[in-house]
Amino acid sequence: MVAPPDNDVLWARALHVKHNGSPALSGVSLGVREGEILAVGGPRGSGKTTLLQCLSGQLLPQQGEVWFNSSPVHTMGPLTRERLRRDRFAWIDPVPSLVPELNAWENAALPLMLRGCARRAAKTAALEWLERLDIGGCARKRPHALLQAERQRVAIARALAPSPTVLFADEPTAPLHRADRAHVLRTLTTAARSHGITVVLATHDADTAALADRTVSLLDGRRVNTVHLPPVAEAEGRAACSLSV
Repeated sequence: MVAPPDNDVLWARALHVKHNGSPALSGVSLGVREGEILAVGGPRGSGKTTLLQCLSGQLLPQQGEVWFNSSPVHTMGPLTRERLRRDRFAWIDPVPSLVPELNAWENAALPLMLRGCARRAAKTAALEWLERLDIGGCARKRPHALLQAERQRVAIARALAPSPTVLFADEPTAPLHRADRAHVLRTLTTAARSHGITVVLATHDADTAALADRTVSLLDGRRVNTVHLPPVAEAEGRAACSLSV
């Protein structure tokens, strides 16, 4: 094994992953610098989510290496990887997954309390992020009483509240309308820079990728030099269709 460069908080070499016999990643390598916002671009089905899952320790590659701060994630046991994801990483899904029995601020504070943070301090941090995401008025509402866009903002607040070392965001603004998307992305990128959070952002939207410091592109599970992302109007149309189902 070759240790990663010192200035890379994440480093992957020659990742190979197959799903049901079909290649999802084929020899992907990349490094992510500390404090960098890296966009992983490419159309749907190109391997973006699989790459983020490998980098975050959710999925072990069949071949290849993943390193976090010079520690080999690919050789860690399940419990060690679980602690890593709990204590150092955060994740935002395209569709928010909240605990239905908890209200908005309790959902946002949950990672902090799981780390042993006092309830009052966790509540203060959660409420601060809900306010920054313009949903402070929803703090006591449970998920069933929230709109989908509001639930997504709660999920984003939950990811930001514990100030993770690395935030993995898989199409984090997919359920949002254009105006909401712009505000949430500005909040996300500003928070990352002010708190020194490294962000790995998967997106098929060129406008979203433009907010990153750097973009790597995937196509059919391989890194490529250029991927033509769909126009915003087309991407929004598909998102609207998915919301209406």
